[in-house]
Amino acid sequence: MKNTSILALACTVGATGAFAGGMDRSGQSIAALFETGTYVELSFGSITPDVSGTIGAGTISSGNMAKSYTQVGGAYKRDLTDKLSMALIIDQPFGADVDYGGADATYPFIGSTATVDSTAVTGILRYKLNDRFSVHGGLRVLQSSGDVSIPFYSYTMKTTNETDFGYLLGMAYEIPDIALRASLTYNSAIDIDFTTTENGASVNPMEVTMPQSVNFDFQTGIAADTLLMFSARWAEWTETTISPVGFPDLVTHDEDTTSFSLGVGRRFNEKWSGSLSVGYEKTYGDPVGNLAPRDGYKSVTAGVKYQIDEQTAISGGVSYVWVGDATTSRIGADFADNTAIGAGIKISHHF
Repeated sequence: MKNTSILALACTVGATGAFAGGMDRSGQSIAALFETGTYVELSFGSITPDVSGTIGAGTISSGNMAKSYTQVGGAYKRDLTDKLSMALIIDQPFGADVDYGGADATYPFIGSTATVDSTAVTGILRYKLNDRFSVHGGLRVLQSSGDVSIPFYSYTMKTTNETDFGYLLGMAYEIPDIALRASLTYNSAIDIDFTTTENGASVNPMEVTMPQSVNFDFQTGIAADTLLMFSARWAEWTETTISPVGFPDLVTHDEDTTSFSLGVGRRFNEKWSGSLSVGYEKTYGDPVGNLAPRDGYKSVTAGVKYQIDEQTAISGGVSYVWVGDATTSRIGADFADNTAIGAGIKISHHF
């Protein structure tokens, strides 16, 4: 049963996190920290959204304003002593890719684009208090940048590429014989002081706070070679505002968000295992910004893993996301019946 947790969890790869609240993308997972021995993984994902809306009683179309994009990540974990272990995790926790280039000529935001990029390197130490309880904590280094162009308002903005720091703290409870593990992790907020160039002129720094968040992850064996998995993530997006001098409150968030995932993993034989999970984030019904016209989601993810040999495995998955309907705050555009498809692949190796 102990190996079942490794097999099933590695299968869940997809696009669900890309449509979580605010600008969440990776979910800031630290799952690699709980792998056995010395471990390394590399992952790659591709997300293709279809998000469009209309104004004027459906007569003017925004076109598909959500660009396709990729996500990459990696992790390295090793034991330092019988009780102490460490992990280095690379991910792209926050982001946005918006392009109204396909809108009708009469759509107010035609030609508007917005991009937010981020890369994080997280170093974590885990200390086992005994066979059941452990604590973990670490430092996160976040590099981020963004740019916006809104021809309707004759406005452009580009930020500097900034490097900032945060931390994480958590604890875990395990019963290895039944593959049970419950972990709780707090991720601190990260304050970023950007210098911006607006309409070609350099202006004063703009402070943006990436939100504090809490991740809860649970798994347990429920039958031979079968694993039940549940996760929840809360993020305080109401504290994140992008408000440059020339365009106050460019991006605001009216609600904090909580995302859920529930799934089952199954090992079929020594080589193959698979998983199936569903995801959910509540739709709040409040007006949203034109640069991120979505409100909650529902999703389904299927994954499969092939054990190449005792040490090396390859896993992949596909997600289908029903993006929550939304009405925008500035011009009252309605976005409905939107979806996204994501696919991912991961290679992992135990030394």
